[in-house]
Amino acid sequence: MPLHPARRPRSSPVKSPIIFRRPTAALLRSCNSVLEEIITHSSEETTHWGREFAERLKPPILVLLTGDLGTGKTTLTKGLVSGLGAAAEDDVTSPTFTLVHVYGKAAKVYHADLYRIETFHDFETLGLEDMFTSPAVVILEWSERFPLPSPWPQVRLRLEHLGGDSRRITVL
Repeated sequence: MPLHPARRPRSSPVKSPIIFRRPTAALLRSCNSVLEEIITHSSEETTHWGREFAERLKPPILVLLTGDLGTGKTTLTKGLVSGLGAAAEDDVTSPTFTLVHVYGKAAKVYHADLYRIETFHDFETLGLEDMFTSPAVVILEWSERFPLPSPWPQVRLRLEHLGGDSRRITVL
């Protein structure tokens, strides 16, 4: 039985309360201006996609790689460097301990790993400014650790585990 039988019900619809939920991965991806998303199911597919993607890279450009340990950043880099014609896939290795590898003769491809860099002083000792003396492709793993201001165009590639050997590569 209604409390106020003489009152007429409002004609405006009742608004639902706002419910805040944890953002989904899809929502987070949409907030980062996703340009492309690819799922690979093996390291070979990741390398192959890297070779194809390399055709879009024109120096000077920064390629900023992000992702957890073991998501395939170096595997992807093998494809990128090979696709740019700077080195064979087997010659591309992780620069975790050497910190920077240089590939190519005329057009240089620099591959740096910032994982072990803990302080800004460590970052400065890498000599990254040398990479910017002439147009090159600069690939930075763990790029989120030390944002690098540069007038060069940038492309961000985020890698994620999907289980097993599957990876999601998101171009931002």
